[in-house]
Amino acid sequence: MNKVFIIISWLVIQSSQAEMPQILPLKTQAAVIDRLLEERVQSVLPHAMRNNNIDMWIVMAREYNEDPVIRTMLPAIWHAARRRTVLVMFDQGIDDEGNDLGVETLAVARYDVGTVFKKAWDKEQQPDQWARLAEIIEDKQPDKIGVNFSDHYAQADGVTFSEYQQFKNALKVKWQSKIVSAESLAVAWLETRTPGEMAIYPQIVNIAHTILAEGLSEVAVQPGVTSTEDLVWWYRERIKSLKLDTWFHPSVSIQRADKEQFDHLRTFDKRPVENIIQAGDLIHVDFGITYLRLNTDTQQHAYVLRPGEKTAPAYLSQALTNANRLQDIFTANFKVGRTGNEVLAMSRKQAIEAGITPVIYTHPIGYYGHAAGSTLGMWDSQEGVPFKGDYPLHANTAYAIELNASTYIEAWDKEVRIMLEEDAFFDGESVRYINGRQKQLLLIPRQKSDILAD
Repeated sequence: MNKVFIIISWLVIQSSQAEMPQILPLKTQAAVIDRLLEERVQSVLPHAMRNNNIDMWIVMAREYNEDPVIRTMLPAIWHAARRRTVLVMFDQGIDDEGNDLGVETLAVARYDVGTVFKKAWDKEQQPDQWARLAEIIEDKQPDKIGVNFSDHYAQADGVTFSEYQQFKNALKVKWQSKIVSAESLAVAWLETRTPGEMAIYPQIVNIAHTILAEGLSEVAVQPGVTSTEDLVWWYRERIKSLKLDTWFHPSVSIQRADKEQFDHLRTFDKRPVENIIQAGDLIHVDFGITYLRLNTDTQQHAYVLRPGEKTAPAYLSQALTNANRLQDIFTANFKVGRTGNEVLAMSRKQAIEAGITPVIYTHPIGYYGHAAGSTLGMWDSQEGVPFKGDYPLHANTAYAIELNASTYIEAWDKEVRIMLEEDAFFDGESVRYINGRQKQLLLIPRQKSDILAD
């Protein structure tokens, strides 16, 4: 890499950094996370517990062996459970005067767990933590005790075998018989997005889009020099430099006018081979960030201009348009109560009838990148996904709209796959992209018209 290119790249990076959306100081981030958690406990938790007919939910974990749910309930300054942390949520219901008493939140632990879960165990008075939990259950007299075990959702299967056995053995037979799986409750908690979260999610996705576009530019790519692995690690370094985290290792792949038939499966089951980026290449990037406990998952494309070119070839732009059309067909079929498998089947049928070759593999997103909720296809399950695909869509949920469409390019004498992924929100009526979506190929190097366009 020559010195001139390094200087130009440094200058472009400085310009790009000036346009980077604001990333909050860590102290402010912690305050935002805690505020959003308090709002969720007040608004999401009562409805989720009542809708799933569970009046007591117990979430337990030991330090560094966290239940996936408890990680979403800890205060921002807790990086893990402490010793054994047991959270108890009890729905107090409605009193005789019609007042909603809300959900009581207790911590059977040595400390308050943030401002939400108040300490309910004094070890000096009752040395046995399990015995204290049994006392609380006896006092509250719940009808159903939800515990996080599940055959289908990993994020709802957080209780370990030993913890469950010790918990159950501490209870009278009467209460043991009231233990049920909290699978549906845990999924509802995890998948539901609040107005407060959706107020900040556009900024989070905007940050991700800005980083993505920066990498797919002359800031990070010098044709003939930069390899796909160089670009992968550029993204890792850039994310880290912004004091952000990524929840998976990015991938970069290339399609070009050669005899190789692109196998999109390699972006899932093995790393793409290292390749030097050249003029005329169509580059694909898949990456995501974690910020304020929410995740992004994005896939976009860029075209590397040949000498004399000012725009991408029309046939590649048309391929992107075809993939956008698949997105439109797919998201138009979202409806509350409709299952992921139903939406998948409807969308594939309509796309094929429209002359599009579709592959759809969309998943919920939020606290986790591959989150709990309805799965709408997998790349190797286009006929439907057992159980998780049978889960119905709910309002106020977010998804990574992930899919690809193949278009035969005569000039290349082969099919090109446009693989797109954009984060979107389903409000119960329609799907909207949280921070827009790619409708034009990014160009390397950027053209003046790109910089000045609205």
